[in-house]
Amino acid sequence: MTAAVQAVQLARYEHLFIGGEWVAPEDGGFIESIDPSTGRVWAVAAYGGPRDIDKAVAAARAALEGPWGRMPGHERAALLRRFADLYRDNAAELAMLETRDNGRALRETRVDAGGHHLGYHWWASLADKASGRTIPFDDSVHAFTTRVPVGVVGAITPWNVPLMAAAWKLGPALAAGCTVVLKPAEQTPVTSLALGRLFEQAGFPPGVVNIVPGYGRDGAGERLTAHPDVDKITFTGEGATAKAILRVGADTMKRFTFELGGKSPHIIFADADVEQALNAATNSAWTLCGQSCALGSRVLVQRPIYDRVVEAFRARAAKVRVGPPLDEANHMGPQAHAEQLAKTLSYIELGRQAGAELVAGGKRLSGGIHGEGYFVEPTVFANVANDMRIAREEIFGPVAALIPFDDEEEAIGLANDSAYGLTAGLWTSDVGRAHRVSSRIKAGMVWVNTYRFIRWSTPYGGFKGSGWGRENGVEALDAYLETRTTVISTTGRFPDAYAS
Repeated sequence: MTAAVQAVQLARYEHLFIGGEWVAPEDGGFIESIDPSTGRVWAVAAYGGPRDIDKAVAAARAALEGPWGRMPGHERAALLRRFADLYRDNAAELAMLETRDNGRALRETRVDAGGHHLGYHWWASLADKASGRTIPFDDSVHAFTTRVPVGVVGAITPWNVPLMAAAWKLGPALAAGCTVVLKPAEQTPVTSLALGRLFEQAGFPPGVVNIVPGYGRDGAGERLTAHPDVDKITFTGEGATAKAILRVGADTMKRFTFELGGKSPHIIFADADVEQALNAATNSAWTLCGQSCALGSRVLVQRPIYDRVVEAFRARAAKVRVGPPLDEANHMGPQAHAEQLAKTLSYIELGRQAGAELVAGGKRLSGGIHGEGYFVEPTVFANVANDMRIAREEIFGPVAALIPFDDEEEAIGLANDSAYGLTAGLWTSDVGRAHRVSSRIKAGMVWVNTYRFIRWSTPYGGFKGSGWGRENGVEALDAYLETRTTVISTTGRFPDAYAS
């Protein structure tokens, strides 16, 4: 640990949560969590290594084969509800911690964290609903199916929305009766460790939930992915990492859920309520500091209203208050870490070099209230071609690319001309067009005359390079269950094939 870190008062989270106990890392150490609004360390957290993962997986397996595995669904539901109520009571603190850890504006984290408990309650309502079916055959056998937990789950969460991502994985996994080893991103370990206290207070049996922050390659993440006693990996993050996880995990035939990137089209037709569309399109470009795979970063605009939309984006970008995220007067905080700041700025330069018209933003903000934080102006490029890198690659920063189109067919073609297929949005007053276009968009979730409406009950996931499987909805519960078929003879007789 550096002398500078030792010289200031830091928040300290120096233990891992394994087997219901708070333990020192066995072969890990301590992570310095950087406050991205200042560029300085604000907390020190424990991180685990391969031996810590081994201990966590062993604890999860023991819980699965012990009290948790024998617990009826309604009792699991009661524990989940107790946890949900504790989450509700601690939501304000959790929101504050997430803002310190990743720089997302407190006005956003308060709203998100303030509603997560409702999702946990919804998952609790499904904890005793995993029923099978009877299969008719004839009166010689009785055939039926049962749904059983997939087993020990390794849940790997990202740095942009660590609390939300944890909820989307822990909720269905625990409702299904699985046990979990949660590995949050090394840049944002604090909120996940804080969740461990709530699971402890709720009275979950030891080992049901284990929390081990750590690094990916050659660390906790790689060991979790390769571990032979982990049955499923659920990962939210970048596509290249998912491919590496798949290669390592394939040796033990794990199950996978991947929620990956997006370059979502947000289509505005000339017949839309343009003001409402602008409200949604500007918000979805810059909320979460632009650091979400679901944001409508490609704004496709029909030519009759294109100039109006470009001017509105320029004017609205100037109104976005960018500053310290703990000040709830500010709309947007910094990029979550130094590497992401550099990436965002590099893509802005690529947009300039490609010939796109920079109409707003484009610079890092520093000095004054911004200090040495990782702040970037809300940025707008106009006259973007869909083959430019700023239109094809996920930037994960507050950068909107405005692309003109002429007609419905061109809009659909542009929307689908992407390696991704996570979300999409469209605005129109023509109900026929709404049905025609939404049915042809290659995306896992399509919003019509709204955007980013995501709830625990609505399945969320992508086509193409945006992932495998779904999170949220009953579809997510299915991903944590296996189907067992049982056939029972009603006669007890089996013929001797070699009698004659």
